Amino acid sequence: MNLSELKPAKGSTSNRKRIGRGNATGQGRTAGKGHNGYKARSGTKAKLHFEGGQTPLARRLPKRGMGKGKFNHLSYSKKKVKIIHISDLSNLNLKEIDKKVLKDNGLIPNIDVLVKVLSDGDIKDPINIKMDFFSAAAKKKIESAGGTAEILC
Repeated sequence: MNLSELKPAKGSTSNRKRIGRGNATGQGRTAGKGHNGYKARSGTKAKLHFEGGQTPLARRLPKRGMGKGKFNHLSYSKKKVKIIHISDLSNLNLKEIDKKVLKDNGLIPNIDVLVKVLSDGDIKDPINIKMDFFSAAAKKKIESAGGTAEILC
């Protein structure tokens, strides 16, 4: 087989339509451009958003999110923080708890998320917890039970 012997598959290619070559060709006279409209002229190029005088799609849709001065900086700059309660941590029955332990037990999706410990629930045994954030009440409960609440940097 040589490069010079390669041909496209049968039926995959066809001759191009030759417009403006007489009425017998099916594309004569107006050459497929209709009757004297804007697109029948030479040098026309309609803008992508132009819909022939109909209100364009970009103007029909409601303006939300980041368009036309409606940028809501709060929705994009908020930190996504996963909340864990003390009751969830005390149910693990461990002495040392960090993000890896929470990931292994299915409490957080991955170790990259920020985690805040809240004071919902009771804690009896001393637990050493290393998390990103603690509520003041949660920190007080952990330390009163004899554990430590270490904040990750």
